[in-house]
Amino acid sequence: MTKDLNISAEEMYWRLRVFDSLSYPSVILSLDKTLIGANKKFYEKFNLSFKEIFGRKCNHMFLFKDTPCDSEDCTINKVIRDKKSHRFTVKHHYKWEERVFSPIFDETGEVTYIIGSMRDITHTKSLESQLHGAKEFISRVIYSSASAIVAADRQGNINLMNSMARELFGDTFENGGNIKHTEQLYPPGKAKEIMQMLRNEKIGGKGKLLIPRTTIINASGEEVEVEMSAAIIYDEKGNETATMAIYNDLRDKIQVERELKMTQKQLAQSEKMASLGRLAAGVAHEINNPLTGILFYASLLSERSDLDESVSEDLGCIIEDANRCKEIVKSLLVYSRSADTKKNIVQLNDIVEQSLKLIRDQKKFRNIKIKKHLSDEMMLINADTSKLNQVVINLVMNAVDSMDDSGAITLTTYKERVLNKVFLEVKDTGKGIPREHLSKIFDPFFTTKEVGKSTGLGLSIVYGILEEHDATISVKKTGDKGTTFIVEFPMYRSDQLAQGICKA
Repeated sequence: MTKDLNISAEEMYWRLRVFDSLSYPSVILSLDKTLIGANKKFYEKFNLSFKEIFGRKCNHMFLFKDTPCDSEDCTINKVIRDKKSHRFTVKHHYKWEERVFSPIFDETGEVTYIIGSMRDITHTKSLESQLHGAKEFISRVIYSSASAIVAADRQGNINLMNSMARELFGDTFENGGNIKHTEQLYPPGKAKEIMQMLRNEKIGGKGKLLIPRTTIINASGEEVEVEMSAAIIYDEKGNETATMAIYNDLRDKIQVERELKMTQKQLAQSEKMASLGRLAAGVAHEINNPLTGILFYASLLSERSDLDESVSEDLGCIIEDANRCKEIVKSLLVYSRSADTKKNIVQLNDIVEQSLKLIRDQKKFRNIKIKKHLSDEMMLINADTSKLNQVVINLVMNAVDSMDDSGAITLTTYKERVLNKVFLEVKDTGKGIPREHLSKIFDPFFTTKEVGKSTGLGLSIVYGILEEHDATISVKKTGDKGTTFIVEFPMYRSDQLAQGICKA
């Protein structure tokens, strides 16, 4: 097995014993790939004798085929050429083996023989397959998560962002993504603050943190409200190795909360107005009877010819104030919605045009320009024409009062087919509504005008009438350049009209 003739018999003996004691089946090959020997483990594994393997080629024993391998990719050729070990794996009958071939050198450093070992790595391959499967499963879980997940190393360099995280932060897969560091995910200084909180055991526990609401920054610089849970990842020795965070976008939730709050506010307003409406109806009824008597007798007295001039003037004041009270009572009755409602299918534009013609006090419009941007589309609504006339007139007169007798009022109508809604906007160029008054403008008896100049029921009546029509009113915009009120009506569709005709 060696060309070195100076090796003693004892040395040859222990070398053979070492070879024979190898725990893996091993063989000795000549440079022409012929088997010239094997160790005890090899004979036991394959149940072969020396005579049965001696002189056979490596392709018979290692590749299980009769055709020799003479290509440059042959492992033995590589060992001879490179003078170093090479290995390959092969699967045979559901088992995996690793074949390792190493050179045996002579005293001049030339390769004279090759030793080949076969190692059963089926168990190792099975573990690798299981590990790979576990990694694939974890990867699918992470990338399929409905929550945004980000992981980073100790320096804050991002190693992982799942698809939801890239969507939340507005990052792209192009060129490996634009977001590289955790500091890019938050407002300035926020990343360090979060790490300090993570390491504070008094906040969430060591390496754990839950923040119900915080702010992140996406790739466009937009601030986004999120729910966040974060953790530090430790190795087996308890050393920090990485961090990870899970984010849930709160924008939809916040929008729902905002809408719910608005609905609750509208419900409270409706309940308050219903209660005040009942009170107003009772008060109006009780006042109306004595008021009618006062007007009747005052009018009779004023017709007498023997009255002094001063008495006539006093009676005139009584009649004037009584009539004013009568108008207030009338407003209270309208506010309480005690009058019957007669609805018809009408065109919104017709109501707007008719309302403008019904405004009596045209003197107020001398220096005010009325602009109309009425849609050419058919916008049918189910409404009481006279009551909606009152709505439009009140909104227009309210706009006039806000402009100090000069400016412009713009009335706009349009519809949204997808929402099945029609809209009326009344815009003025007045001083706007102070922010502290916005929550009160639809409250009954609320007014910023001088005592005696307004009952404070105008917008309350508008609100009540629109509520009766399943419509809503709100301030779309207000400021020092004016205010825009927007009224939203449910659109009466042609198919509903046809159904009504058929039922009739």
